[in-house]
Amino acid sequence: MTDFVDKKYVKKNSIEIRDYQINLANQAITENCIVVLPTGLGKTAVALHVISEYLSKGTGGILFLAPTRVLVNQHYDFLKNNLTLDDIALVTGEDPIPKRTNLWNNSIVCATPEIARNDLIRGIVNPDQFSLVIFDEVHRTVGDYAYSGIAERFGDSSARLVGMTATLPSEKEKATEILTKLRISSVAERTEDSPDVKPYTQETNTEWINVELPPDLKAIQKLLKLALDERYDVLRKNGIRLAEQQSLSALLRIRQFVLNQNRRSAKPLFTAIRIHYALNILEAHGITPFLKFCERAKAKKGVGVKDLFEIDPNFTRAIHLANEAQSRGIEHSKIPKLKEIIESVPGKALIFTSYRDSVDLIYNKLTELGISAGILIGKAGDAGLKQKKQIETVQNFRDGLFRVLVATRVGEEGLDIAEVNQVIFYDNVPSSVRFIQRRGRTGRKDTGKLVVLIAKNTIDETYYWIGKRKMTAAKSMGEKMTKVLENNQEIESKKSGLDAFL
Repeated sequence: MTDFVDKKYVKKNSIEIRDYQINLANQAITENCIVVLPTGLGKTAVALHVISEYLSKGTGGILFLAPTRVLVNQHYDFLKNNLTLDDIALVTGEDPIPKRTNLWNNSIVCATPEIARNDLIRGIVNPDQFSLVIFDEVHRTVGDYAYSGIAERFGDSSARLVGMTATLPSEKEKATEILTKLRISSVAERTEDSPDVKPYTQETNTEWINVELPPDLKAIQKLLKLALDERYDVLRKNGIRLAEQQSLSALLRIRQFVLNQNRRSAKPLFTAIRIHYALNILEAHGITPFLKFCERAKAKKGVGVKDLFEIDPNFTRAIHLANEAQSRGIEHSKIPKLKEIIESVPGKALIFTSYRDSVDLIYNKLTELGISAGILIGKAGDAGLKQKKQIETVQNFRDGLFRVLVATRVGEEGLDIAEVNQVIFYDNVPSSVRFIQRRGRTGRKDTGKLVVLIAKNTIDETYYWIGKRKMTAAKSMGEKMTKVLENNQEIESKKSGLDAFL
């Protein structure tokens, strides 16, 4: 027999009692805390326990932040369905300022970080209104992401700050930045191997599938690498120290140095960066995304663009071969493999790709193959899907109107579709956080399957090894950060007199 939570403001018979959720929530109630819990195990239910406690205190409003409109809407629906409270608001950038001004006065506000930060800056909403702020997908609180700006606004506030994530970053610097910005006192963590969590976890079987690039793509790849080699030679002759292994990230790191101290290297550097992007897209995504990238790069103009697209014999030949291959219907060997993978497992499948042009290509090819599919992408400027359309797409997928959802990063975080039997990575990601987020979209109610496509001798393989290393580092990060926080507290407790005052 299932026992349900009996708490003020929580609807009767709505939330199942799980000890690990209660224990994590109790820790978050007493101190600024990051809750680390694998996907599918109810981070939002943990948040609900904390929210009900703060509602009972009646000390101020509650702000629940999430990075995408789909996810904010999901949290809003969850709270509306499981709390007895009526004044719960959803605030996004699609609401005009007068409407938002009223919505901010609700007891609970679910909001996207950009609009929350902007309205805090505008003075439409005041940090003192809130006694609790929840940062979902808290691993994003680095750099100049909106969470950082919000954390700054709450720097002098007495509000409880709670972060939630499936994994901490693998890099110590990023993990430390999150703890510092949110003034975190503890990390409350559970893994899939924690004894109190194990009864609720489902197995996810992972399969890595290697594919060979078609001969046409190999020929284009070779020409792009020759064009790249020429730029590396020039950069080295100009005194730029570069490792033998050609890396886009290494080139991006030296941009400022070149602009400030080695201007003659600007043209070969920025041209090399463009070639790197083009090569990565060709290797991981195929002919059409490669050609679309080239069209946009050429239209933007910039340093070295004319030479690259009109004079460089290797690059111009590569584009010519790509156009020929496209006219013959050649794309990427991952496409026919997708059909085979999807048909091997019954039920719904979710395909992730990092690139929007790739989403269109996969969708079109699946439709041609007679597989019903939908698209989930974010909104950028005038392009992409508006919030309403994103939510509608996710609901249509849940309802079974199509069998496969092709998504960019907007679908990686928090997307809760219980019946997804299979997740497919069309491209690999060199990030432990994104890998774990993507994988967590399956194996929620039953055994799930994860398939990662890797094109041999391409950027996919490089990202595989980077990702593997980062996954190992991320697993121990919670433990390391807990030790750091405990040591800090010990040092603080030993201070006395003038030390404590300072």
